[in-house]
Amino acid sequence: MSDSSATTALETRQERFARILSLESFKGLKAIFDCLSRDGAEICEGVTSTNSYEEFLARVGYRVTITKQIHVADCYSRTGPKGGIKAVLPYFDIPTHSALPTLVNFDSTVTATEKSAAFFNGLLAQLRRQLGM
Repeated sequence: MSDSSATTALETRQERFARILSLESFKGLKAIFDCLSRDGAEICEGVTSTNSYEEFLARVGYRVTITKQIHVADCYSRTGPKGGIKAVLPYFDIPTHSALPTLVNFDSTVTATEKSAAFFNGLLAQLRRQLGM
């Protein structure tokens, strides 16, 4: 087998990232990533070059706003440019019985509760471990 055919048989870094991110355990994180950017290379680079959820968000051009609680039902009525909310992501973690909502806003912020920010920070750490980082 030639070197070029051996290389094409190997999974690229971005393909491996996409494969691992598509695992069920990372479903909530993937939903957030999809709302932040459709550029898979940008997301992959952001994850591999940062050490925390907040650093990752800053790397892709967002900042975190922490709030005491998020009333998901109320947020749906504010989606769209006039309401300021780009996406409502009402993630529920079954093992911990926790509601962990996240809002992606048009002003380049991500609104989260302390609990959801901590959860997704931990999930990002798990993703980095799966990637061998």
